[in-house]
Order: sequence, then structure tokens, then C-alpha cells
Amino acid sequence: MNASPDPGPALLEVRGLSKSFGALQALQEVDFTLRAGEIHALLGENGAGKSTLVKVVTGVFDRDTGIVRLDGTEVVARSARAALDAGIATVYQEVNLLPNLSVAQNLYLGRQPTRFGLVRDAEMRRRATALLAEFDLHIDVAAPLGSYSVAVQHITAIARAVDLSARVLILDEPTASLDRHEVEILFAVVRKLAARGIGVLFVTHFLDQVYEICDRITVLRNGRLMGERTTAELPRIELIRMMLGRELAETTSARAAERARPVRQVCARFEGYGKAGYLSPFDLVLHHGEVVGLAGLLGSGRTETARLVFGAERADSGRALVEGQPVRLQSPRDAVAHGFGYCPEERKIDGIIAELTVRENIVLALQAKRGLARPLSRSEQDEIAARFIKLLDIRPPEPERPIGLLSGGNQQKALLARWLATAPRLLVLDEPTRGIDVGAHAEIIRLIRALCDDGLALLVISSELDEIVTYSDRVIVLRDRAHVDQLQGDAIDVSNILAAIAAGSVVGAETVQP
Repeated sequence: MNASPDPGPALLEVRGLSKSFGALQALQEVDFTLRAGEIHALLGENGAGKSTLVKVVTGVFDRDTGIVRLDGTEVVARSARAALDAGIATVYQEVNLLPNLSVAQNLYLGRQPTRFGLVRDAEMRRRATALLAEFDLHIDVAAPLGSYSVAVQHITAIARAVDLSARVLILDEPTASLDRHEVEILFAVVRKLAARGIGVLFVTHFLDQVYEICDRITVLRNGRLMGERTTAELPRIELIRMMLGRELAETTSARAAERARPVRQVCARFEGYGKAGYLSPFDLVLHHGEVVGLAGLLGSGRTETARLVFGAERADSGRALVEGQPVRLQSPRDAVAHGFGYCPEERKIDGIIAELTVRENIVLALQAKRGLARPLSRSEQDEIAARFIKLLDIRPPEPERPIGLLSGGNQQKALLARWLATAPRLLVLDEPTRGIDVGAHAEIIRLIRALCDDGLALLVISSELDEIVTYSDRVIVLRDRAHVDQLQGDAIDVSNILAAIAAGSVVGAETVQP
């Protein structure tokens, strides 16, 4: 973090910025100031408006109202190219360069040095080598960009932007795929740029990195400005409260009495399980008849945990055991074969197949588990669909209706039915109540409790902390792609969860007996 107490002159100013998409108000009267030589974090959960703000400033979206100034002069960028010409550049998590071309070709794409209409390759390589040396990067610029690490690709993209006279550099989740050493290399580059007077806007979900490198923090929530503070004067617990909009009030669980029940047999165990650059190794024990909640900010590693457990991502460390026996979970097929089910967060993208009927969606996982050699007969499909439509009260109770025509809550119930039809031992639910109405929300919570009572092991992710507190027997808290705390018994309340997210220290954790 820069130590200078002088905030510096305003470089980029946003005043009264509003943007809507139909009935959705993505930004509402947002103010933002980035100073020269400053590293400024832009934080907020999903839907907060961060991406919209960046895209309006960089000309991807037109603004409805408001003004954007660079060095006191209004900027009306109608495209990303126009914003870059004005001095505002963006480097995204997925580097927008061409990996099949050389480093030098990427650096000077569209502006190669030429003579008599021919590209001067040797001169371009010389310039590229000298440019990257300014960033302490000494590599073979004739090699394909794709042959280098993501960190090198990010630095190349930054060098290109700066060489194009960028005075404002927006870094959108630049460290999401980097290991710690690569993060340090990137941060060294960012600090050099700030020392040269470039204003850096840092969009991230990693709070440790914010406190390590950023001078100021701006928080958005639901399209509104929640505040701007210097990093040094903003305690983490206050930052979490600004992002989530929650006071640190005690929340009493409706299942507090049930938490005292004896722990049942272990269903699955994960020891030192992780993937480099994706999620730090973790230990996790899941019991039959138990709900384990995963809590943390967006990007903390909740979904990453779910995907590793389900085999959607392959772990490169640790081991997994199911009913005490070591297993390999190298694909979702392996997970399903061992009795796992997974309802993903993005049900419309990764869950339902909108064009298929409710019946076809419900029997999908069971048919996959049986294989093509043992097809379900139509009568079996009809019986399974009818049974789960009645059991879960899916409305309307029409198995031949395309599932895309159902409400979000009923689509979620159909996804639950899909996995329950496979008679799973472990079910992973990622944001099971997101985007559904109040009545369906209550129904899903009731189903979670009922499934637990029937002996199913449940791993549930939710951004709603009150909800996590209500149904969880244990809560695992995540921060910065790592499991940092475990709460159980009377320690499970919103205050302790928020404190653990903010501090990453042990708060009321108890040892889980196998």
C-alpha cells in the first residue's frame, strides 16, 4: 500500500452516473474519484454495479445520466477504443490478447514499425524487449504469448496499455488465476505504475490483496454508492458490512436445539484437498443427516469447493474418501457413480435444459448414471416424474411442459428432483434459493431440512447469512480462496460468520469428531 498521505489530484471523476437496462437500475447516481498515482479498489457483491461502472467509463455502455471527466475534461467514449484513445485502458481477468502471436506482436498489434510497407520484426522485438524491461520482465519476446504464464500475459497487456498512453488503468480481477508468487510480481508492476502517476482502479474479491496494495476503497451495493474510505481507516468488519448491508446483530437459529443431536456416520471426507491457483487445500468432513453451510463473500472459494467436491474441477492435492474408502473424483461422472449430486448456482445456464420437458429434466441424471445400455422406459420416466412432482409440489404439475416455462422456484425444485431420483448420499446445493419468490424460498428451506432428516448429507452454499444460520449444523467460512474457519453449535450466528470473513481467525470453532 502506498504510504503517502497526499491523496494527489483528481484524475478520473465520475459524477451522478446512472444506467438502467429496461426495468433494472444497474447504477443510480454513483460518484467515484480516482486520483493520480493512486491504487483504488472497487468492491461489491454480485449485482453491485462494478462491471457496469467499468463498462460505462470505458465506453462499452452508454450512460443514461451523469458525467465522466479525465483531468477535468469531460470524456464521452462511445467505444473501448475511444476510451483508450482518451487515456483509459482496461485489462480483464481473461487477457484480451492473441496467445498464438508472439509477445512482441501482441505489444505492437496494429502499430507495428514498418519500412516500405514491410513490418520491421527485429525493430519490433527490440522495442518490446526494452518496454518489458521497464516492468522488470525479461523474456523472449519472439515466443508465443500463450507459452507464458497468466501473470506474464497480464503484465504484457498492462505494458501495451501503458505504452498506448493510458493514464487510467482498470484491472478487472487480474489475480483470480495467479498463485502467490505471480501476484507479487504483478503487484510490483502496479506499484511502479502508481509511482509514475498512473491511476489504477483495482476490481477484485480478494480482501487480503485490497489491504495489501490499495490506498482507497469504494464500495457499491445494488447499484448505489455505499461509501469511499481510505484503506487504512476502514476496518475489515466495517467493509464487510458495507458490502453485504448487514448489521452485526445476533441471529437465533430455528434449529438451535437440533444442533445438540449426536453426530451420525461419516459420509465423505476430504483431506488436504485442493487445486493450485484455484483453491487452497482444505479438510472437510460430511456426515449423513447433516447440513454443512459454506459462507463467504463472492469469490471466496465457495463454488470452487463445490466443484472440487463434485469432480467438475480436478484436485491436484489431497485425497477423498466415501464411506471410509479412498475414491478418485476426476469428473462429475465419478462423483455421480459414488452417489453425489450437484445443483449449480446458475440453474438456467448449468442446470436446466430449458427446451426439454419437466419429465426429461428430472430423469436426466438417473439415465446418465445408468448409462446408455440401460435406458429408462417411458413408463419408468413417467412414474419417476409424477412421484417427484408430487413430492416436491412442482407447479404446474405437468410433466410434459417445457421446464423453461416454469418459475425459478419450480425450476429449482425440478433440479432437486433430478438428483433425488438418483438416491444420492451427498447433495451439493449452490445458492438454492437465489432468484426465487418468497413462497418458493420457504419451500426450498423446508426441503433442505427434510432431506437432512432423511439421512442425506448436504453441502449448501448461500449468500444469505440468515438462511445459512437457520439450517446449518456446521458452517465453514471461506476467504480469499481458502477455508479459514469452522463454526458449530451456539457459535453459529451472523456476527461470528461476518467476523470470520473479515478476520480469517478462529471464532468459536469446535473440533468435529469423525
